[in-house]
Amino acid sequence: MKFIKPTSEPLNIEELRLYCLSKAATDESLPFGEDTLVFKVLGKMFALTSLSSTELSVNLKCEPSQAIELREEYPGTVLPGYHMSKKHWNTVMIDGTLPDETLKQWIDNSYDLVVSGLPQKLRNQII
Repeated sequence: MKFIKPTSEPLNIEELRLYCLSKAATDESLPFGEDTLVFKVLGKMFALTSLSSTELSVNLKCEPSQAIELREEYPGTVLPGYHMSKKHWNTVMIDGTLPDETLKQWIDNSYDLVVSGLPQKLRNQII
């Protein structure tokens, strides 16, 4: 278990939103109501966040073995996916304990994992 000292100001909701939308073939929607912002690549979720919570967090898809490792390595920061499959999703608290670059890498990994699961025909649409 790592002791994590808070870094500088963490990503805010708009920075998180813009980073997710910078990924190819990504769009945003509110399919679960006005509280939950979802980011999809060609119709498949790779990230979602609450718009009403006082603590910013993001749910990200993850390989099952890595999901457990990250929860053990970052207790209190990486949690089993809230309202998601605990096997495949983590909730990551965006509170300054993780460097922004680490969070962005995990967003990239979630995106790449979802893209790799798309049919080849759809993957070919991504530039």
